[in-house]
Amino acid sequence: MASVLLSRQICQSLVLGTKNVSVMAGGTADPLVQRLLKGLREGHRASLAESITLVETTHSRKKLQAKQLITEVLKDAKNLYYAHGTKALSYRLGLSGPPGAGKSTFIESFGKFLTAQGHKVAVLAVDPSSVTSGGSILGDKTRMNELSRDMNAYIRASPSRGHLGGVTRSTNEAIVLCEAAGFDIIIVETIGVGQSEYSVADMVDLFALIIPPGGGDELQGLKRGIMEMSQLIVVNKSDGDLIPAARRMQYEYISALKYIRPRSKHWSTPVKRISSVTGEGIPELWQLMQMYKKSMEDCGEFLTRRRSQRQTWLWTYLKDSLISAFINAPGLRETINQIEDKVMDGVISPGDAADILIRQHIDSLKIEIANSHLKAK
Repeated sequence: MASVLLSRQICQSLVLGTKNVSVMAGGTADPLVQRLLKGLREGHRASLAESITLVETTHSRKKLQAKQLITEVLKDAKNLYYAHGTKALSYRLGLSGPPGAGKSTFIESFGKFLTAQGHKVAVLAVDPSSVTSGGSILGDKTRMNELSRDMNAYIRASPSRGHLGGVTRSTNEAIVLCEAAGFDIIIVETIGVGQSEYSVADMVDLFALIIPPGGGDELQGLKRGIMEMSQLIVVNKSDGDLIPAARRMQYEYISALKYIRPRSKHWSTPVKRISSVTGEGIPELWQLMQMYKKSMEDCGEFLTRRRSQRQTWLWTYLKDSLISAFINAPGLRETINQIEDKVMDGVISPGDAADILIRQHIDSLKIEIANSHLKAK
């Protein structure tokens, strides 16, 4: 009964937002949304940048506009798929790895290789965030000078805003917006924080782990969890004096993979050596990626993964919305502040504090519902 009451109240707190979305979708289209949608369909980079900024917003009114824009974009994508099949789908690549693996250098070299072949490449580089301002710290875009000047490439550096998975909540939306603007290859570069990095694997078609040669024991904590999620492992910096070390690292990972069950029975994770500086191995790496895509399409797992991505997207939104609705419930903010002080002072444990807040919220709901019944009589 308590859980039903809580669910009912949370739903009630979301009703207004839902109605607003329905009005916007069913009535006169929002001028900003129409303008951005037109720009995306025509492949305008300025419209893409403005659209991604819109979906990253926390402003209530703009959030409604962002939802309408995403709805229209998804409709367009669905129509293209019905008309052209899997050829209309982009290729989503996730890249992870420890700091110093050369992810940004690799993306620049790999991106230039792809644009030279006629592809349009979008890079979503998620940066660590400043605790003070919430802005990006590393500025990955500044480390991809040549690719950032390529008219067939688009680089967007977004602050992680504290998300340990290395991706922001709006990364899914940014991906579909890039696709709507005509980019057929989407690369998501993540922070590289360890095993929690796996969240990006739920957003992409292929997840690749990039490692430097001579990583040694410091990679042990990273290996197991993230290797299980990887469809491809890339040993970078295989050039000059590092070639012997890169070969050893390649053999070590090939051996380690023998003890890890592949995510798909149709694909065994390969380990490829490349050099982002000389470009050696990059054409072969792209061939491996294409082989993986074809293998997944032939067995039907490519579309299955896309369905799972949308499901994960749903639950990410749901969790955020439920937490927001709970925190913003009438009369609960003051209680939350008091409980937080007690937790920080060590008076009560975080688990007990959470139970207290939920029980108090349910009690207030019971009183509110009882009063509404009395008024109805």
